[in-house]
Amino acid sequence: MNSHENVDFDVSLALSVAEGAARSAGALLREAYWKPRQVMDKGVNDLVTESDRASEQMIVRVLHATFPMMSIVGEEGAHITGSDPFTWWIDPLDGTFNFVHSVPRFSVSIACVDASGEVLAGAVYDPMFNECFLASKGAGATRNGVPIVVSQAARLRDSLAASGFPADLRTTDNNTQEWAAFVPRCQGMCRMGSAALDLCYVAAGRFDLYWEYGLATWDMAAGVLIAREAGGSVTYYTGQPFDVIKSGGLLSSNGRVHAEALEVFEAVRQGSQ
Repeated sequence: MNSHENVDFDVSLALSVAEGAARSAGALLREAYWKPRQVMDKGVNDLVTESDRASEQMIVRVLHATFPMMSIVGEEGAHITGSDPFTWWIDPLDGTFNFVHSVPRFSVSIACVDASGEVLAGAVYDPMFNECFLASKGAGATRNGVPIVVSQAARLRDSLAASGFPADLRTTDNNTQEWAAFVPRCQGMCRMGSAALDLCYVAAGRFDLYWEYGLATWDMAAGVLIAREAGGSVTYYTGQPFDVIKSGGLLSSNGRVHAEALEVFEAVRQGSQ
């Protein structure tokens, strides 16, 4: 039995509130985008702005007002422990590097996850392109209210792939080997800078596959649900079922190219790519 079956949970309300919070926070980011900003370091190449924090504070206020018994965890430090077996995971500005450099590709990501790690509702909002991607468990995925589905590409050679890199490229798992292995096998490659949007682009059929290592739950929980509800596959690099709480190497695809992509990862692990 799923944990939410024992507790009153209105998934429609949760999704509606998440959308409203994402859109409100997105409006704040859109306004701040055109103004000078103060940039601070959280770590090696790990940036944060006052807009990240203001966005998170706004989202927390909205969620906590409607769901005072739920837990809330945000990338910028929000941590509220509730008595209900649900947690809101918030990335108030996914794509801070882009925002800092005035590249209009970033998003707000909000997901509700139960105690077993199942994502029940997810919202990802792109404020600069006014696209809101939504999904709830078992109800499909939408973009601005219109249902979306994954692409029909059947081979990597016909696929547009996307990925990302860690802030500190000096780490061992820096994705350079995987990227190099996929380049000659795919039709094209993208590096967008927002994991949440990358997953939504798989869901919308814009990307045929996306992979990345080292994502936090707030980066990808909403996007994972949206991709799955649009008909996509999400696993670890090994093909094992993906856990949004434990994280690790995430591969998302339209499902049709998934097996071929897993073969590429296996070749990298064996050193024979």
